[in-house]
Amino acid sequence: MNKPWLKSYPDGVAHEIDPEQFRSLNQLLEDSFKKNASKPFSVCMDRWMSYGQLDDLSAALAAWLQCLGLAPDARVAIMLPNVPQFAVTMAAILRAGYTCVNINPLYTARELEHQLKDSGATTMVILENFAATLAEVIERTPVQHVVMASMGDLLGFAYGRWITFAVRHLVKLVPAYQLPLSQGRTVTSFKHAIAQGRRLGLKPASSTLDSIAFLQYTGGTTGLSKGAVLTHRNIVAAILQAEAWFTPALKRVGDVSKTNNIAALPLYHIFALTLCLLVIRWGAHLTLVPNPRDVGKFIEVLKKRPFHMLPAVNTLFNTLLQHPQFKGIDFSSLCVSQAGGMAASEGTARHWLQVTGCPMIEGWGMSETCAIGTNNPVTNKEFTGSIGLPLPGIEVAIKDDDGQSLALDQAGEICIKGPQVMTGYYRQPAETEKAFTHDGFMRTGDIGLMDERGYTKIIDRKKDMIIVSGFNVFPNELENVISLCPGVVECAAIGIADEKQGEAIKVFVVKSDPTLTEDELHSYCKQHFTGYKRPKHIEFRDDLPKTNVGKILRRELRQPG
Repeated sequence: MNKPWLKSYPDGVAHEIDPEQFRSLNQLLEDSFKKNASKPFSVCMDRWMSYGQLDDLSAALAAWLQCLGLAPDARVAIMLPNVPQFAVTMAAILRAGYTCVNINPLYTARELEHQLKDSGATTMVILENFAATLAEVIERTPVQHVVMASMGDLLGFAYGRWITFAVRHLVKLVPAYQLPLSQGRTVTSFKHAIAQGRRLGLKPASSTLDSIAFLQYTGGTTGLSKGAVLTHRNIVAAILQAEAWFTPALKRVGDVSKTNNIAALPLYHIFALTLCLLVIRWGAHLTLVPNPRDVGKFIEVLKKRPFHMLPAVNTLFNTLLQHPQFKGIDFSSLCVSQAGGMAASEGTARHWLQVTGCPMIEGWGMSETCAIGTNNPVTNKEFTGSIGLPLPGIEVAIKDDDGQSLALDQAGEICIKGPQVMTGYYRQPAETEKAFTHDGFMRTGDIGLMDERGYTKIIDRKKDMIIVSGFNVFPNELENVISLCPGVVECAAIGIADEKQGEAIKVFVVKSDPTLTEDELHSYCKQHFTGYKRPKHIEFRDDLPKTNVGKILRRELRQPG
């Protein structure tokens, strides 16, 4: 296959990576734990955890999990926010030889029940703040063993007890719950499981690169979520690809292990999860932000010490920019502002560069690809409007509906192949078959084209296309241009039924300038779009519906009322 993107690679970025250098993801983790034992791994609420502590705690919890007598292919669910317990639990599950099932802590009872049933998880580690949701459904799921964590478990004895007390009794973030203990079900505190595990001793797991490491569930914005099967090989490959791609941006730091990487996006999401694993590979450290929605406190965290890598979705970048205290941060150490998870807008990118001096680098990926697919070179000095180049070892092809590859600059479905691409959807062979072409490329559902330099540009997703009087209109194009209109913070475009045109365009707008009017916005659109692309309807809103990761939910905007 011709790979035009390779000639656009920055100097020093390898064309291929070799996941076979590790027996499993466990070896990569344990090698880093031993090598970096005395170095800091994470900081949360000013309480630090070293790699040595991460090694000790995860080994103890892994030993405790092994004593439960779980099946060799057991799935263990994690329902935790960005707190120190997350990395400990993730590493413990893997080191015990089991599979991690990441669960959004803000799931409703219905969503939680589906994922526990679908994954077949028999054990889960959950923060007590969310136990009331589990209590609603646990008897209809396979879960038999619950490890109950409290907010302050790993924040030191005195401070940790205070935080747990405050969360329970002052801000009252732990709703009353009662987990039924019938049919042999057990509930064990996180700290007690660790204490018991220390007395047991960890038995080496027999995991290989072909073992399942994660069931990473898709966002579910189009229906019930599916579990992407990610093997140890998939995850190791993704880590090595990210390492090869991002290291050049950190040259001025010198030693990547000295970098401070901001974890504000939820670690259960593949984007942040990959960052966490990359940080472990580097022996660097994470700054954990449990609640980035509290923008004031988030900014206080950013002011405390130099930071080098900040991954975020476009809406989070935008939210930070709108806060009056944001400009008071010292951005001199910031090397990478990594945008992903949704399309980045040019308006936000321009503003970000103006304020921070660090360009937003847009990338693209999916749960099915371990968050890695394509990325703009981290040496770029400005926003490109594309999703960049395939990372080392990855092939991207633009294909038609029959799976045939198209020529450069022709629009079609973006398809991807590489060692980080999932093996399939968990226990869904029909969905897996539909997801891949005859020559082994995974269909992404994104429509795009590739230019002669190997850069790919997303036009939109198939399902979001608007057809106006027979013309195809792509919401991403509308949103990107309208976001540049003075007074607009963010926007979303959908198609609605129209008697004359089949569909008409409706745009929902959040404005920063309260004096902005519909007439002014219509005039702006008339200036920038041909007739059929101009919105027929404009609705101003205070905010737009989003997933917990910050993606705008066009589906909710389409619902009547």
